[in-house]
Amino acid sequence: MAESSGEGLPRDKPNCILQPLNLPERQETPNHPVSTDQPAACSGDDSNRLLCCLLCDQTFEDTSMDRDMFLSHLLVEHKLIIADVKLIADLKRYAEHWKTRLKDKPVTEFCPVIRTNTLETDRAASEEFYLLCDHLPEDKELREELQRGRLEQILTQQQKERTDAGFSRSCLFCKLHFQGDRCELFNHMTFDHGFNVGQPDNLVYVYELLDLLQQKLEGLQCLYCEKTFKDRPTLKDHMRKKQHKKINPKNTVYDKFYIINYLELGKNWECIQAEDDTDVVSVDTDKEEEWGDWEEEGAQAVCLFCDFSAESMDKLMQHMMDAHSFDFCNIKESLELTFYQQIKLVNYIRRQVHQCICTFCQERFPARAAMLDHMTSQGHTGKVPDKSVWDQPQYFFPTYENDTLLCTLEDQESDNGYHGDAIVVAEELPVPMVPEERSVLEDLVWSRALSRTV
Repeated sequence: MAESSGEGLPRDKPNCILQPLNLPERQETPNHPVSTDQPAACSGDDSNRLLCCLLCDQTFEDTSMDRDMFLSHLLVEHKLIIADVKLIADLKRYAEHWKTRLKDKPVTEFCPVIRTNTLETDRAASEEFYLLCDHLPEDKELREELQRGRLEQILTQQQKERTDAGFSRSCLFCKLHFQGDRCELFNHMTFDHGFNVGQPDNLVYVYELLDLLQQKLEGLQCLYCEKTFKDRPTLKDHMRKKQHKKINPKNTVYDKFYIINYLELGKNWECIQAEDDTDVVSVDTDKEEEWGDWEEEGAQAVCLFCDFSAESMDKLMQHMMDAHSFDFCNIKESLELTFYQQIKLVNYIRRQVHQCICTFCQERFPARAAMLDHMTSQGHTGKVPDKSVWDQPQYFFPTYENDTLLCTLEDQESDNGYHGDAIVVAEELPVPMVPEERSVLEDLVWSRALSRTV
């Protein structure tokens, strides 16, 4: 439905929005002492594919076999041990960071020393080893930062695959071919063949997963028990009778293809599912649970007039007051806005700013910068027009689908201590006029008599 244009607006540009909008998402730069984007410490054209020793110039290929050689070299030549190597999301960048740090400072400043053969009865010579582990705050933050970087990379890859219109693949169990939407292929294999690998939206590296499964089936290998059979009919009969139309959950090769295995550092799907939430016991069950300190990570609210965003609402309100002279708290109190009126006001300002229209005088501008210059020079940022302009039902609906600011608005009545004590006046309903009062028994007898005559 087209909305009527406001005062002073050109008729050829109606005041309406015909597509869903989203606020710009910006993540604040983490206050982190380490940098994971530094260039490789090794020189040479192939440095991007090499692991550099932390304490010398020797390099190793970044492969599973050469990683063992890299760790062995650190142990034998430098007496250095890296704890929980398998939990490091990017070993190459991890090594580059510590190589840079150990250039200027001794290893003992970062690593605890482990001495062997310290007893008098020990015949072998005593040796000192250095342990690089996440007990060091810098190492822990580095590992967590690398984990977050890998998770962002995985989510980007997953989103790319989910929106890939060029997806083309045949079913693993029949000759049907699917194009465009990978969910159709997985739903077909689930409902038509009983083969379920989980929700398609929880998968990543789908092409590689399908290639692996197809390779196993072409090698006449059962996907669950991983036994090999003599021919395809025997394999098919085995998987059907034994209910083996599923992948082996104990095979860690499949962990790569599930998003859940990238969510937390050092935890796979088994660890996360094994967590027992029932152990969380309230300290005082008589008191009402407090949820005010529960804040979602990364949920940022955007300024009403510019692209500034912040997780803290106090910081955002202070920004709007300092940069735009807009005191939302003062406006809410002076106008005695209800919760729903706050929503309408926010949505009204969002829509006007999006369409480059002054929120107070309704003048339209060709760009947002020109509109903000006008509002700042005229002092219109701190003014709110008459309620008849913005207190309209159309502003119940958010201008932006991901407007976090709407989720932080508070009910004025709850703030003032009113919790259901208001007096509710019942509506006067029209009472039907009864020509003469009769008892229920008389009405029943009269209705039965009429039914018999009919």
